[in-house]
Amino acid sequence: VQLQASGGGLVQAGGSLRLSCVVSAPGFKVERMGWGRQVPGKERELVATIRSDSTMNVVPSENGRHTVSGDYAKRTVYLNLNSLIPEDTAVYFCYAAAVRYGRSNVGNYWGKGTQVTVSS
Repeated sequence: VQLQASGGGLVQAGGSLRLSCVVSAPGFKVERMGWGRQVPGKERELVATIRSDSTMNVVPSENGRHTVSGDYAKRTVYLNLNSLIPEDTAVYFCYAAAVRYGRSNVGNYWGKGTQVTVSS
């Protein structure tokens, strides 16, 4: 399973960014895709996920500012970061939960991070 993210960068406070991630998982059923983030000194946390039935979960502190969307046919997940504040500065990681066809154990997979920096 490989996850390739793009779209990070430097943006001024109040601006927006859209992160994209393509999940390559031949032979796997992808059950959930999403995004996590990590700031120095803290553990990585899931920010938003979307299931194949379109059920979304976004951490309450971000709800309303950031939105997640996905295209399971293309195995692509997006994170729209809106009204960015300096506290959103972090490395953002693409995430997928997938299970090999014919198996039952779901694995959690992370891609390489993409840096988002919000300047004040």
